[in-house]
Amino acid sequence: MPSVFRHAVSLDALNALSADTVISQLGIVFSAVGDDWLQATMPVDARTHQPYGILHGGASVVLAETLGSSAGNLCVDNSQQVCVGLEINANHVRAKREGVVTGTARAVHVGRSTQIWDIRIEDEQARLVCTSRLTLAVVAAGHG
Repeated sequence: MPSVFRHAVSLDALNALSADTVISQLGIVFSAVGDDWLQATMPVDARTHQPYGILHGGASVVLAETLGSSAGNLCVDNSQQVCVGLEINANHVRAKREGVVTGTARAVHVGRSTQIWDIRIEDEQARLVCTSRLTLAVVAAGHG
């Protein structure tokens, strides 16, 4: 299968781009990439807990949108276009109190004006914690 990404993907560059953003504040780290997917990890700790000591659903959504938006932007010519979120949904399936979750975004549709990404967030035993779907708009650079 040919890659959906327009250029070589550097995990180091993605992680550097995330410095001093909500991404780095939550401890999200890009960790692996394939032809049509991008993966990142996020700790489950005080930064990502809700008041009852479990992973905050909003933190899972930040991980999902980070993965989908980052992957989407790797599919366009960034000198001309940028991908921005239109809609995201998430189903929180399993509570998680500590450790690390891993999110994987996979391309469903990579079109000229929209993209759709499925994001699966799992625990260390590959059990589903959250499943999400992100729709992106592809817009002219500088108009996101």
